[in-house]
Order: sequence, then C-alpha cells, then structure tokens
Amino acid sequence: MRLRMSALRVNMRGVKNESLEIMENVKPKRKRQRTRAKDEEPSVGTSLPPYHNFREPADVGRLRTRLLSWYDLEKRELPWRTLAQIETDVNIRTYAVWVSEVMLQQTQVATVIDYYKKWLKRWPTVADLAAATLEEVNQMWAGLGYYSRGKRLHEGARKVVSELGGRMPDTADELLRRLPGVGRYTAAAVGSIALGHVTGAVDGNVIRVLCRMRAVGADCTSPAVTEALWALANTLVDPGRPGDFNQAMMELGARVCTPKGPLCQQCPVRSHCHSYLKVHARQEQNSRKFLGSKGTKPPALPDIEECGASGTCRLCPTEPWDEELGVQNFPRKPAKKPPRVERTLTCVPTRRGGDGEDEFLLVKGPNKGLLAGLWEFPSVPLAEVDDSEKKQQAALCAHLGNILGAPLTGNPLQYAGEVLHVFSHIRRTYVVHTLRLGGGDEARPRPANVRWIGRSALREAAVSAAVKKTVKLCDSAGLRNQQSSPHAERKKDDDDRKKPKRRHLAAARRKRR
Repeated sequence: MRLRMSALRVNMRGVKNESLEIMENVKPKRKRQRTRAKDEEPSVGTSLPPYHNFREPADVGRLRTRLLSWYDLEKRELPWRTLAQIETDVNIRTYAVWVSEVMLQQTQVATVIDYYKKWLKRWPTVADLAAATLEEVNQMWAGLGYYSRGKRLHEGARKVVSELGGRMPDTADELLRRLPGVGRYTAAAVGSIALGHVTGAVDGNVIRVLCRMRAVGADCTSPAVTEALWALANTLVDPGRPGDFNQAMMELGARVCTPKGPLCQQCPVRSHCHSYLKVHARQEQNSRKFLGSKGTKPPALPDIEECGASGTCRLCPTEPWDEELGVQNFPRKPAKKPPRVERTLTCVPTRRGGDGEDEFLLVKGPNKGLLAGLWEFPSVPLAEVDDSEKKQQAALCAHLGNILGAPLTGNPLQYAGEVLHVFSHIRRTYVVHTLRLGGGDEARPRPANVRWIGRSALREAAVSAAVKKTVKLCDSAGLRNQQSSPHAERKKDDDDRKKPKRRHLAAARRKRR
C-alpha cells in the first residue's frame, strides 16, 4: 500500500504540472470583449457550435506556433517535401506535388517513396508524362495498387499539354476543375504546398486530429461533419506557411495522433485537445477520489466544459463516452460495408518460346473498371457460368478458343488451385487452370489486345499483383505434378533399388581395408 501511495503522489505531481498548461486553454464561461487586428489575427468562424470551434484568435495563434515548431524538429525527410522546397520552377513544383499526392492516396508513405523517385526520374515534367503511353504508365505503376490513379495522372498530363499549353493550373480551384481525378483534398494540398495558397487540407489523418481536438463525435463521413472539419482546417491554417501547416497536421495524425495507441504525451498541441483534456480530467477525478478517501487534500481540478447543445448538436457523438477508449472515442465512423465477394475462372496458357523460355498468354483489360488497361490472364466471371465443373471448364475453353482463333478440343485444362486477392472493396478468388499449347499456335493471327510474353518480361510488365500470385501458384502446382508424375515415380523406384547395392559395395570396401 505504501508503494502504491508513493506512486500516486509522484503521478499527481506530474498531473499538477500538466494542469498548468491545460488551464491556459480552459475558458471561463463569462463573456469577453474580443478585439481583432484585421491583418494579424486569424479569423475564427462563427458557423460552428462554440464548443467545437476555437473561440479566441490567440488560441489559434498558439496552436500554429506549437505545431509548426514541432514539425520543424520532427518532420520526416521525404522526396516530395524536399523538391517542393528547392524547386524554383512553379510548373515543375506543382506537377511533382500533384504526383506525390495522387500516389499517397490509400497508400503508405514507405511504399510510395521508391515509386515516386523512379517516376520523376523517368518523367520529370508534365510534358514528359504526356508523351508517355498508358502502357508505360501502367508498367511503372505495377504493384502500387489502385491503378486508375496512374491512368488519371496520364490523362491529366495530356490535358495540361493539349488544353493549357503545358502549364499546370495555378490555383486550387483550377486544379479541382481542370484535372481528372483531383478532388477537394488533392486540390487544396497541391495548392497550399506547391503554390502557397492559404487553404486547409482535410485527409484521413487530419480528420482524426480535428475530431479528437474538437470532440467531433458524429459520423465523420456525413456532410455536416465534413463541412465542419473543412471550416476548422481553413480557420487553423497558417497564412505564412500554409503548405507546412497542412503537412504538419498530416504528420501529427500519421505519427502521434494515430488510430490506435495514440501518443498523447508527445503531442505538441494536446492542451488544445478536448478529448485529451477529458481523459486527463477523468484521471484526476479518479485520483482525487482515491486520495480523498485517505484524508489527503486533492489538487485543484480544471473545469472542463462540455458542449452546451449536447443532444441537439450535429457534431456531438450519439453514443456514450467509453472510458476504455479514451481519445479513441473520436472519430466515429459508420460500420464498414463488407467487401463484395467474387469468383473468377482463370486460365494460364503457356508455350515454349523461341529462346527456350516459357511464354504466357495475356489479354489487355478494358480501359475502364477495376484493372483498367492492365494485362491479365484470360478469365470468365463464375457468376456467368453454371456451377458444375464440366460446364465451367467448357465455358473457359470456349473463351480461350475465341482468343486463340481456334476451338480447343477435348479437355486440355489442368486445375492448379485458387488464388485470393483482396482489392479495396472486393475479395476476388481466382479459380486457376493451366493450358499447355504447342509451338504452332504462334502462327495464328491474334488481336492487338492479346500477346505472348516471356517469364522474365512478365516481371516488369504492367500486370497486377493478382497475376503474379497466379504465376507463383502455377509454378508450385507444376512442381507438385512433376514430383508425382510416373517418370518421377519410376526414378524414385530405381533409386530405391540401387540403395541396397550401394550398401553392399560399401561393406565390401570396408572388408578389403
């Protein structure tokens, strides 16, 4: 008990010190006269409920100072940040930041870095990208996922060259209006980072930071919350360093205010965070109750306010506060829809190439859809085929016959297994068969969207990760078949018969010695 009481006293000393920082942001409930210098003080919007807004311009100024000071010390050195700082050509800078923002959509920073470097080395300007083919773009993008992003970058580059004379749009509004696939966030991010426009930028990380900071607990995907968060972001953004401020907010969400296990003690703006203050106050209350029962005078407790419109406020949570979650009570997201389940019949046709290397038959996908413009193995959705295995193989053979220009006779398909690949909203299982074709098949004419490709070239081709998984499965299935073939069994029997003879010979040698 003595040890426990000692630990509590040490903890309370830390709580008391931190309370000093918290108290400066706890506002008394009486009204104050506000004065604001038009050019120096930030504008604090009045459309949000007071509890979820920043009431005083001085609060906004302190938050900016603390966040940017932390960012200057702790930011990661990333290639797009470095380029945005050192590139003097605004057209190249805007293009480069645009590429980084598109690549970073739904993709981790660590994955993007190498792709970004290779991309800018090959296409350093928007004109260079416009001159490339979609095939080359898809090849460069292969493995990064969400392939429509690369296609939209290519389309946007061509539009800049053909319609804008090679000059990137020079405002966030023009970026939003002119470039395909550029939404509100991307336009704001590129506009603030590359062009210095004073506009907030709200991505997933910023949503989390703002929801916790201002205790926004309603569905963060609802229109009301979305507009409230954008209003907050535009209130907070630093007019002198808008790009750095937006990146600092993103960095804070990515490294400190994380979805799970947030590092609140490392947060430079925790004294502005309603969620943190609430957790902190609850901890003090629990400590006060315990110490009070032992006759110890509890420390002064800051008066942490709540939303006065609770119950009718469009930003407050509808669910009760969960003590175990703490700051992770925010943000609240709607229940995620389960991914759509699909099954697809797939065939991997192979033949021996002229150089002795195996070649694979690929079909180019349509220009629209999940894997637009990528090369894939011939496939048939199972939803369009009868459930019986015989009819499934017949449908796949008929599809292959159309591609090859000649019907397939008999039952030449070999079942190899299944491959599961999870896209953002689809769980697709490929039911894989193999087909070995003779060398005479190369003489048949084939459409432009069909080609044979060698194994080594396939590694660099514009194919999805699902195609590479399928090849790996077929290689494993081929090895298993080879090991269980009659030839392999005969070889094993021959080796077993030879083993006794080898033992006798070894024994005879030992006797002669």
